[in-house]
Amino acid sequence: MGELLSVAIEVASRDARPRVQARFEVRGVTALCGPSGAGKSSCLKAIAGLLRPDRGVVRLGSVTLFDHEQKIDAPTHRRRVGLVFQGLALFPHLSALENVLFGAPPGLSRARAREHALSWLARMRVVDLADRPAGRLSGGEGQRVALARALAAEPRALLLDEPFSALDAALRVGLREELRAIVEAMGLPTILVTHDEEDARSLATQVIRLRDGVMVRG
Repeated sequence: MGELLSVAIEVASRDARPRVQARFEVRGVTALCGPSGAGKSSCLKAIAGLLRPDRGVVRLGSVTLFDHEQKIDAPTHRRRVGLVFQGLALFPHLSALENVLFGAPPGLSRARAREHALSWLARMRVVDLADRPAGRLSGGEGQRVALARALAAEPRALLLDEPFSALDAALRVGLREELRAIVEAMGLPTILVTHDEEDARSLATQVIRLRDGVMVRG
């Protein structure tokens, strides 16, 4: 069934961003919806350790990633949370393979890390682009490479910030189906930030809506 990601956080307003108050649990895929500036990306950053909440707790399975009262704040690289940014954050001068190698688990030999990275490029159907610089990839190709990099790290949870925004309708449908199969097979608790209702309906078993940083109904 996969692990449970439990989130109960409060982030004070700062830099024109609204105060965020969110409490939810994720098993399977949860869509986080709402207008721009509602606090969706702030939630993802808080879970990943890129933004420190002012109060609250974040737990993944039996591991506490953040607890304000207990003064626990695990560093990002130890949380084992895969994050795909809306802008992908690929290194444009490096090849697709070299980008995915950044996500390879530590401790692998050079040959094993390469094999592992290539296997994820193959799974995302872009292994033929392994040697192409990321800066020369199309939007859809870049999305697949970014997902391969996140999944190659063998995360315990996956956070996706508008992962299909650069894709046309046909590519969206195909990648949604592939992603659903992967996260179900791996048992990954996954949060999908999206403005697209079809993405939410197609992928998520739970839809959470934020408005001005607060969870709302409907």
